Amino acid sequence: MVILVILGGILLLALIFGPQLWIRHVLSRAQADRPDLPGTGADLARHLLDEAGLRSVRVEETPDGDHYDPDARVVRLTPPHFGGRSIAAVAVATHEVAHAVQHAREEPGFRRRQALVAAIAPVFRLAQIVMATIPLLLILFHSPAFIALQLGAIMALLSLRVAIHAVTLPVELDASFNKALPVLEAGGYLAPADMPEARRVLKAAAFTYVAAALVTLLDVLRWFRR
Repeated sequence: MVILVILGGILLLALIFGPQLWIRHVLSRAQADRPDLPGTGADLARHLLDEAGLRSVRVEETPDGDHYDPDARVVRLTPPHFGGRSIAAVAVATHEVAHAVQHAREEPGFRRRQALVAAIAPVFRLAQIVMATIPLLLILFHSPAFIALQLGAIMALLSLRVAIHAVTLPVELDASFNKALPVLEAGGYLAPADMPEARRVLKAAAFTYVAAALVTLLDVLRWFRR
């Protein structure tokens, strides 16, 4: 029985951390400096935005993860991808520009994802508040059943976040493989020998949000342990 519990724990941790580790591995392999590339990730993002007629969309550096901010209309890239010359910088910059294109075209999938993300944000904050109050409520009510009910509700709320990212995964896949990849192939921004690596980076970029959401489930496991 103990062995089964241990194996179950290992499988659960693999489910939670496996995608994140895979994404980091793919990006680290593709971040080798390439002086032969004509520009940085920021340079390419700016060029592609201008080519798409999106000159009002800015390109900024951020420490908070590569993303496109539809409210501010900004493509934000982390330092390795903003100022770096690498396959990862090229692929990630093109992926984020693809989201700006989805936004500009008012594509249904992109609009649906934004609506879902906006709806889940307050729910996720509520889950965090409920988690923070569990120790106090346990002292006040001395009811393990009540706490178990709370933890079940929290698990449902956090799982909803994962589910939303999974449901909107087609938007990420579209950005990577229906928009970014054809641009890289047609524009000749990378040599043909570099394209397999770029495809792996684009795949990792598409699954980034789902992988990050899975890690939030670890918060629930910590509370169960307590």
